[in-house]
Amino acid sequence: MLSTPKNRKLAAFLAFSGTLVPLAGLHKFYLGQPLWGILYLSLSWTPIPRVASAIEGFWYLVQDSEEFDRNFNAEITVSAKSTVDPQNVTALADALRQLESLRQEGLISDYEFEQKRRQLLNI
Repeated sequence: MLSTPKNRKLAAFLAFSGTLVPLAGLHKFYLGQPLWGILYLSLSWTPIPRVASAIEGFWYLVQDSEEFDRNFNAEITVSAKSTVDPQNVTALADALRQLESLRQEGLISDYEFEQKRRQLLNI
């Protein structure tokens, strides 16, 4: 379960379900935060986890997908970006060589070179 990407809507559903049933904190277990889940379960006799679950459910829904991924799918997105396609590497290397050639010939500034290089490398 840790290697699969977490779904923002399912996390929000689990959080909101914690406001209705006495088992608040299921969303924490789903998101890979078991200590928080245990804390929510241990405080389930109080209204605290229900209120917190409602707030977190709303927070999950208002986040865009990129922000949710940064918060809860960071290790998965890093490993997905690390896969390399050899054809893309060759094309990228050629583009960087051409860019360096333009800089050495004085056709673009160092600043323009760096901006374009970052754009090509998605930095």
